[in-house]
Formats: sequence, structure tokens, C-alpha cells
Amino acid sequence: MPNLNINPEIVCQLIDRAREFQAQEGVTLPSEPIDAESDWSMGMLSAHEEDLTYQDAAAAIDDLEPDQQIELVALMWIGRGDFDASEWETALAEAEERHTSRTAAYLMSTPMVADYLREGLAELGYGCED
Repeated sequence: MPNLNINPEIVCQLIDRAREFQAQEGVTLPSEPIDAESDWSMGMLSAHEEDLTYQDAAAAIDDLEPDQQIELVALMWIGRGDFDASEWETALAEAEERHTSRTAAYLMSTPMVADYLREGLAELGYGCED
């Protein structure tokens, strides 16, 4: 189990916020995942920038330290199956290489991000209380 710089409880809170936002009526997400450097996440941000649930979740992600944001993206990738748990360091390195100021928009506009984060935590030996 790797030591995380981000507290798993914070990840669990973000999972709840993401699930609440994406469950709302009228929230539509792209059908295929795209990498962090694409402009589609900015379209998502502008479409929902007035939504208080989105603002809350995005602010919580933006308030994280860059290394914590990088870990959050790597967790999501592991949960999505882009990497497996044994590739944690590789996932971190790639997330660090691709890190931008749009982490919140990237994560919040990824379909099933809550499930991916939960699965990523589980793959690394962590979990959320239900």
C-alpha cells in the first residue's frame, strides 16, 4: 500500500461531491474519456460554472496542493484501468507530466469519476466508509 500525500478521507469526500454533481439532471458528459490536455474540460467548466455543486467540488480540488491533485488524477486512472496498482509510480509520473491548472475541470467532466476514484483507492488498499 503506497503512502498517499492526499488523505483518503478527502478523496472520499470528493467522491461524494462528484457523485452528487454528476447525478444532477441536465449534467451531460462526453461519452469517451479524453486526456487532461484537451479543451473539452473547459467546455464542461463553462457549461456548469454557475452550478453550486460543481463550484464546491471544483474549489475543493483546486484547494489541494499540486502533488495531491496529481495523486487524484493517478488514482482516477488506476480506477479506470489505464494503469494497475503495481504501476502507481508510472501513473504518478504521467499525471505529473500532464498536470495543468484545469485538474478540477478534467476530473469533474470525466464520466464515472466517482466510481474510478473509489476503485483506485481500493486498488491501492484504501477505502471509504459507506
